[in-house]
Amino acid sequence: MVASSGFSRYSPQQPQVAGAAERSRTLLDVIRDLDGASTELVERNKTIFFPGDPAERVYLIRRGAVRLSRVYESGEEITVALLRENSLFGVLSLLTGHRSDRFYHAVAFTRVEMVTAPAASVRAAIEADTGVGLRLLQGLSSRILQTETMIETLTHRDMSSRLVSFLLVLCRDFGVPDELGITIDLRLSHQAIAEAIGSTRVTITRLLGDLRQSGLVQIDRKKITVLDPIALAKRFS
Repeated sequence: MVASSGFSRYSPQQPQVAGAAERSRTLLDVIRDLDGASTELVERNKTIFFPGDPAERVYLIRRGAVRLSRVYESGEEITVALLRENSLFGVLSLLTGHRSDRFYHAVAFTRVEMVTAPAASVRAAIEADTGVGLRLLQGLSSRILQTETMIETLTHRDMSSRLVSFLLVLCRDFGVPDELGITIDLRLSHQAIAEAIGSTRVTITRLLGDLRQSGLVQIDRKKITVLDPIALAKRFS
C-alpha cells in the first residue's frame, strides 16, 4: 500500500465539452473527466507505488517529475525513466487486460501534481471512443521513448560520460533557454543525481566540480545551467 502521508487529494473540476471542443480534448482532459478520477499531490521523494502493488490506476503528470526504477534481487535500483509533465504511466493493467502487479518503483522526483483514474474507467473510455485510445497510445509512446533514452544513458560504464548524458537528457526534457545557456528546471541535489544514474554522492560532487571548472555548467541553489550544450555533448562523445 502507498503511504498516505505524501498525498493530498481533491476532486477535479469536470468541464463540459462538446462539438469541436470535444475533438481538441487533451489527454489530461480525457483522464480528468473519467469516473473515479482525482488529482493527487505528492511531495518530493515520496513513493507513488512500489513494485508488487496492485495496478489499479493510471497516472498522468500535470506538474513536476516522476522517477521510475527497477529494483533487483541484489537490492540495486536502476532508473528506467524520468518522466515530465503530460507523461502517462502506470498502464500495465491496460496492457495486460486484467488486474496486475506493479513492475516499477515510482517516486516523486520533485513535488508532483498528477491526475489519476481507475484502470477500469480508462478501458471503458477506450471501448467507447477510439480517439481516447489514440491519445493514450501517443502518451505511452512518449513514455517508451523516455525509457529508451534513460537506458541508453545508463549503458555507459564511465561515470563521467553517464553524468554528461544524463544532463543532456535533462536539458532536452526539462531545459529552459536563458541568457546563460539552458537551465534545467529542477532542483537537483547531488544525491538525487547519484541515485538516478547509479553513482554515489561523492562521485557526482567531484564530476560536477570538474564540469564547473571547465566552464561547461553553473550551479545555483541546486539548479544546473548547461552553459554550452554543444561543448558538453562533444565531451560526452
